[in-house]
Amino acid sequence: MKRNKYLQLAFNRTFSDFVNIITDIPQDKYIIIEAGTPFLKREGIGVIKRMKAYWPGEIYADLKIVDGAQREVKMASLMGADYVTAVGNSSEETLKIFVKTCQESGIKSVIDMINTPKPLRALWKANVFPDVAMIHRGRDEESSFGKLIQYKNIAKIKSKWDILIGAAGGIDKKEMQSAIFNGADIVVINITHQSDVWKGLTVDKDFHQQVRDFLDYIR
Repeated sequence: MKRNKYLQLAFNRTFSDFVNIITDIPQDKYIIIEAGTPFLKREGIGVIKRMKAYWPGEIYADLKIVDGAQREVKMASLMGADYVTAVGNSSEETLKIFVKTCQESGIKSVIDMINTPKPLRALWKANVFPDVAMIHRGRDEESSFGKLIQYKNIAKIKSKWDILIGAAGGIDKKEMQSAIFNGADIVVINITHQSDVWKGLTVDKDFHQQVRDFLDYIR
């Protein structure tokens, strides 16, 4: 059965930046809005509730939980987040508690495989079944020669787990084609500005059309 594909747009600056841009993003059910880790650190977890006033669709809280999973998942759920993340190289106990608490709280669990060389092994050892596994090249790795998004892990995970797989890490239009070709169900694009050094979807006069182009590609 063919799965739907999703475009995830990641905000990493300020709430004011989000407010200024969100009206240029079509309210489409295949778009997920991400409150990125730097964004959440700057604004606090309560910003999720504020975002809900501007975006009626799904919001992804990139908390990157590494410990204390039960409390942090409940915080994200209370604020209205639809997805929350834990890091794949967290302890097996943390990943178990994370997925269990997500299920109990009605929030989708995402295990982010940043700095996790063997994602399939991480899931296997913890014996967890998250809603999403995110194959992630870290931002600091984007400009390093040879540091590629490890798409080979998509097929490995899908051979054992019937879950959604996301791809993240400096994805532009060209890289998006590779992500979709290699089986990613969710493609994460950073919202960037002219002064940013990392790749993504740049805010300029063509921003609205660029979003449309990215969205059309995943359909």
